[in-house]
Amino acid sequence: MRPADTWKDYELLDATDGNRLERWGETILIRPDPQVVWKTPRQSPLWAKADAVYHRSNQGGGEWEYKRRLPEKWKITCGEGEDKLTLIVSPTGFKHTGVFPEQAVNWDWFSELIKNSPKKDIKVLNLFAYTGGATCAAAKAGAAVTHVDASKGMVTWAKENAASSGLADAPIRWIVDDCVKFVEREIRRGNKYDAIIMDPPSYGRGPKGEIWKIEEKIHPFIKLCSQLLCDKPLFFLVNSYTTGLAPAVLTYMISTEVKSRFGGHVVADEIGLPVTETGLVLPCGAAGRWQR
Repeated sequence: MRPADTWKDYELLDATDGNRLERWGETILIRPDPQVVWKTPRQSPLWAKADAVYHRSNQGGGEWEYKRRLPEKWKITCGEGEDKLTLIVSPTGFKHTGVFPEQAVNWDWFSELIKNSPKKDIKVLNLFAYTGGATCAAAKAGAAVTHVDASKGMVTWAKENAASSGLADAPIRWIVDDCVKFVEREIRRGNKYDAIIMDPPSYGRGPKGEIWKIEEKIHPFIKLCSQLLCDKPLFFLVNSYTTGLAPAVLTYMISTEVKSRFGGHVVADEIGLPVTETGLVLPCGAAGRWQR
């Protein structure tokens, strides 16, 4: 387990009975989490002081119940000094806030690889890039990044995160496209990348209704993406939030398609968030990492 334990503006205060109690800056939210299958006493007094609670609907989706008026969006920071990112938080209709704080453990890992690489013109491809936390981290570390997501709204949000983090003029290409089709075109164009990050959803649709089911698509997609790597790539990162996709499965796929071609080594682990109330760690999916 790799816990993301360096946050100051984010804190997982408690987790029980299917819900997280979280602090985002000065704001406290309660959100559902299917991984929280245990039921323990709600010892923290902050459960009663939450600013907003997300309630799931039996018909799918859900809505926020606001205990007090909140701004539509606000900012939190991650990291310090030259590495500091300023990211925009906003409660969405599908429970997410625009930031996956557990991913900070991956941002730290690949940022060090980029900064310490003897090659200085590192090109990173970020697929299913959402609101751009990884894009901003890679750009802060000195990489040129191609950010690809099927949602125009998410790409707009990612641009705002880049601007907030002092990266408005950074070498970032913003692409609204289906990730599989974009990769196929990049292969035909002969483009190459030093590193690839992918954060595929369990289920999703592209801009033209293309269906993505991770269990069916992830291995062929990893194989496809390996064709975009340069002769001496730096790293390859696959994130998974799908409960049934164990870290060992990520290890097997990345070893088969990347390590077999480029050597190096693969490590896949659960990633998670420390829970202040209990001192335990909430699992938040898995990350498979290859590096040369």
